[in-house]
This record gives sequence, structure tokens and C-alpha cells, in this order.
Amino acid sequence: MGLIRLRIKEFAEERGWTLKEVADRSDVNYKTIVSYVRRDRMAMIDYTALLKLARAFEIPIEDLVEVLEE
Repeated sequence: MGLIRLRIKEFAEERGWTLKEVADRSDVNYKTIVSYVRRDRMAMIDYTALLKLARAFEIPIEDLVEVLEE
């Protein structure tokens, strides 16, 4: 099973956004975002949340996801 890490914190810092601002801009629950940021590797993720986050950052999904293991 592949493992990934989301680069939410990196993109938020580039834009000067707090995680709360990311939640507000993406319409993804704040606790969900904090959970994603705290995990250094994940096997599963909600695709809808991923899409909303990518749209909020105005980036392709591929840029938001870092593949750790395939």
C-alpha cells in the first residue's frame, strides 16, 4: 500500500495563511486539516477534501501530495 504526505503546511506558509484560514478558504473542517498536517504519512485520504484544498491553494492535486512509498 502506498503512503503519502500532504504539503498543506508548506503551501499555507508560502501564502502567509494560518490553518484556520486554510479551513475557511477550502471549506474543509479545521480539525481535519490539523489531523492531516500532524500525520507524517497516510495511507488513505478523503478525495473531496484533497480536491477542495488544491482548489483553495490554486494548485494541481499532484503538487499537494507527496508520495512517500508506492
